[in-house]
Amino acid sequence: MLATGAFATLGALAGSNLITGDGGRASAPADLSRLNLVRAIYDSEGGMGEAYYAYDGRVWARWETDFPEGDDNFGHRLKQLTRINVAPKAASRLLTAPDLGDFPMLYMSDPGYMVITEEERTAFANYLKRGGFVWVDDFWGDAEWQQFANVMRTVLPNREWRVLSLDHPIFHTVFDLKEMPQIPALPFASPGGSTAESPGAHKFPAGSLDTPQMRAWLDDDGRIMVLATHNTDVGDGWEREAYGEWYFETFSTRSYMVGVNVVVYAMTH
Repeated sequence: MLATGAFATLGALAGSNLITGDGGRASAPADLSRLNLVRAIYDSEGGMGEAYYAYDGRVWARWETDFPEGDDNFGHRLKQLTRINVAPKAASRLLTAPDLGDFPMLYMSDPGYMVITEEERTAFANYLKRGGFVWVDDFWGDAEWQQFANVMRTVLPNREWRVLSLDHPIFHTVFDLKEMPQIPALPFASPGGSTAESPGAHKFPAGSLDTPQMRAWLDDDGRIMVLATHNTDVGDGWEREAYGEWYFETFSTRSYMVGVNVVVYAMTH
């Protein structure tokens, strides 16, 4: 149940970049001697259930889905599974943050209602053109994809998305993935059941939510600028690793495999 005091925040959340659960990480200085996992802060359109939602006793803005627990857990596992020196706490940054260019990669979650200002558009385009890498995760169905694709079309026009086939190196950089795993958010997960989330939980018309894909946006030299994991919620596999052995073995392990592959690929290409 949503805490009573949280209702007072609903009006403030609408149409804002309110950092509801950030804990000051957007302004915290980064240790640039380590790899910082950075969550991108963005705004969303709509009201309750669209730009923001109530879950687990509080109100969440879309950008902060699974943050910071999921990102912190991933950083811990990334350090365990590779030789990468990862900062112990994930950071967050606005797209207009003056130090955005200090970070080689950003992670963005739940962008199915995303909107962007002209200032953010310019800053985001500059980040990508200067070598930045963005991983976008946790959006489902046709309408949420179209919303995000339309936003990106205004950032850098005349780019086409490509579906990455399973022979692409990103599927084999560290772990040999035989498929793009579909990771459902915890409320939709069940042992041995469907891994697709409910269409009713997503923007209408949802269309098919059954097929997870990696899609990529390339620069003129073929470098992946933006990677999208669609019809899957990799970040929830990180956040919910302690939910139970069955969830960890079924979903979290594969979420970490995807994450490690993506980061190592991004850092070496």
